[in-house]
Amino acid sequence: GGQTSFSLIMTVHGETLHNVYQGNVIQEDDLILCDAGAETDTHYAGDLTRTFPAGLTYSSQQRDIHAVVLAGQEAAVSALRPGIPYRDVHLLAARVIAGGLADLGLMHGDLDAAVEAGAHALFFPHGLGHMMGMDVHDMENLGEDRVGYGTEFQRSTPFGLKSLRLARALEAGFVLTVEPGVYFIPALIERWQADGQHREFIAFDKLAAFRNFGGLRLEDDYLITADGARKLGAPLAKTVAEIEAVRAS
Repeated sequence: GGQTSFSLIMTVHGETLHNVYQGNVIQEDDLILCDAGAETDTHYAGDLTRTFPAGLTYSSQQRDIHAVVLAGQEAAVSALRPGIPYRDVHLLAARVIAGGLADLGLMHGDLDAAVEAGAHALFFPHGLGHMMGMDVHDMENLGEDRVGYGTEFQRSTPFGLKSLRLARALEAGFVLTVEPGVYFIPALIERWQADGQHREFIAFDKLAAFRNFGGLRLEDDYLITADGARKLGAPLAKTVAEIEAVRAS
């Protein structure tokens, strides 16, 4: 009895955020990023993302990045509770993602300093999530800063962190998305490498192997409860094993 809650995004070029170009041809080794949601008959919006292989299985490289993104999301979800600033949850996810990328040899050095400096934003250039309700980005037409920052925080200016839509302390009853991702954006990598930007943290020589990777995001919706958070909706395949089982069915 409902409808889609926004114009869906489905692309083999997930590294281009909100990509809606329709001229691509799906190849066997591509990742397909699908960001979509339903609006219920009571007009509440959903917003979910999964990234799955065009073929039946993930490549080893895709499995590695999926594991990094999933770890970032799980860490963020475990931190959800009233009173914690969502900015802190975002930075926690960023730190876990940076650690995962370091394990793959793509980042190095002091990772706390790397996140503080914004080096992780080469791979995770957007915010962790946003408020959601009767609009998929609820109440943001009243002013994104007013809704997502309130009087507690001022929007940051560095690349990556400035795109965080929700920074304020969470309250019971808030409904929000948790949607970390890892993206390999060739033009951005080339620019940072040419400028030597964050070279103390980023292993630019290792990134050529990921040039055609695309992007991988996982997104779920959560209600903040009195003592934590509750995932909204029925479980949706999310682990590599679960998604490969769906692809094989």
